[in-house]
Amino acid sequence: MKKKWLAVLMAMMMVVSMLSGCGAKEEASSEQKDGYRVAYIARAQADSFAAWLANAVVEEADKYENISVDVFDGQASDDTENALIESAITNNYDAIIIQPNNGEAQRPYAEKAVAAGIITITTNARISGIEGASSVDADPYTQAKVNADLAVEQIPQGAKVVVLEGPPGNFHADERLKSWKAEFFAKRPDVEIVGQEIANWNKDEAMNYMETWVQANDKIDAVIAMNDNMAAGALEVVKDNSQYDGILAYGVDGTAEACLLIQDGKMTSTSLQSAYALAEALLDTSNKLLTGEKEQIDIDIDCPLITTDNVAEYIEMHKKAGAIK
Repeated sequence: MKKKWLAVLMAMMMVVSMLSGCGAKEEASSEQKDGYRVAYIARAQADSFAAWLANAVVEEADKYENISVDVFDGQASDDTENALIESAITNNYDAIIIQPNNGEAQRPYAEKAVAAGIITITTNARISGIEGASSVDADPYTQAKVNADLAVEQIPQGAKVVVLEGPPGNFHADERLKSWKAEFFAKRPDVEIVGQEIANWNKDEAMNYMETWVQANDKIDAVIAMNDNMAAGALEVVKDNSQYDGILAYGVDGTAEACLLIQDGKMTSTSLQSAYALAEALLDTSNKLLTGEKEQIDIDIDCPLITTDNVAEYIEMHKKAGAIK
């Protein structure tokens, strides 16, 4: 009997520890003010775009006298992110902004937030079809298409390419891959895919796959990545190998790193998914929902193509924001 009660006690301690850990995963916060409390649950702060967006949200919140934002790191884990959503509900936040790791895994927890009467916003990528929730996002199909349209003209005949995917079930990952299939591969049947793997938006994972592909192939003409972080990882592997001078590489996000790679002629193009524009729209949306000006908002930001022709404009954007010194 004592052993049974000891086991129960240990289980209870584990639950308390997990919930306490959720509170401890707070990464940053805007200035605490009297007014509305917003929990921003980031997909993974180790992801360069997710970190950019989280920082932009905190900076944008400082412009609002009635809103303070606490940022929590989902660490690319569905279990962690879902626990953070539940913790935010328990802690009676006025609004919860969710950047999903896997939209379908987070769906029931976003629905719990709505059911609890908490303003719920999904972003990057939105979780569609949640009654009572709002969203701020970009169109991932178009983000990939502007790159694919360029690649149709640039990638040489009979080229060998590698493809780096985001996490399956993620709306942006799935739609960008769908776009590349329809807008590039369907139009260029001469192109051979010699490597295709899920690298989960992660630079290190992309590097590992690229190392394997370089060893297995006599040449690789292009890297087709569903985000900049993975494209940058693949390019890191071949940066000192003259055999890969002129390799083409495509991404999405328009991160500071990608813009610098494009400026240096190492990366071909990306499409901007401006964290600054998303953050501005997220705080404006939060304010309108919290103050009762609007009951539901669903909006998309633009996704212009960035190449060597216009990259200076976007490097200047990052410099003004302090992302490039």
